[in-house]
Amino acid sequence: MLGLKLPTDPRWVNIVEKNIEDILTDHAFCEQKAASTAISLIVSFPEYTDLVQEMTALVKEEISHFKMVHDKLIERGYTLGRDRRDDYVLQLLKFFPKGGSRTTQLVHRLLYAALIEARSCERFRLLSETLKDETLREFYRKLMVSEANHYTMFLSFARQYGETNEVNEKWQSLLDYEAEIMKNLSKSETIHG
Repeated sequence: MLGLKLPTDPRWVNIVEKNIEDILTDHAFCEQKAASTAISLIVSFPEYTDLVQEMTALVKEEISHFKMVHDKLIERGYTLGRDRRDDYVLQLLKFFPKGGSRTTQLVHRLLYAALIEARSCERFRLLSETLKDETLREFYRKLMVSEANHYTMFLSFARQYGETNEVNEKWQSLLDYEAEIMKNLSKSETIHG
């Protein structure tokens, strides 16, 4: 369903199990960044009314997810740690060249967002199926569904605003590129790393 070309190494969950505080902190910041991305799309492309409407709803949802993750940290006696750079996203952002028309820029940003949501969904599915902690398994199962919805929404908008065949070609190329990035990841206690 997600179209990812390289699944996460299942051993990544072993790293997560040993570093729950770190993964929850990283996850909290991922939710915050997702809300920021939605706000940025509103600010950058205000003329796309249907996008603005959906991004407004997404901001609320993502910030509520941030609170849910933050609450999990507090329940476990942790505090929110510092944000770390997300090498996955930084590498991903190198795929599309800078510039181009506003529409091209929008489509590229939507494709990046779709892929990040797809990978998060895949990671959350893995956590929901294999974590020993039943509470966290259920927590990630619920969030997995949201990420899948976000992935399809961003991809649908990209196809709506761009030429469908061109968007589909870019999407497939981006998926291939992401698979190469993933070969060197799944080694740290981060959502994408």
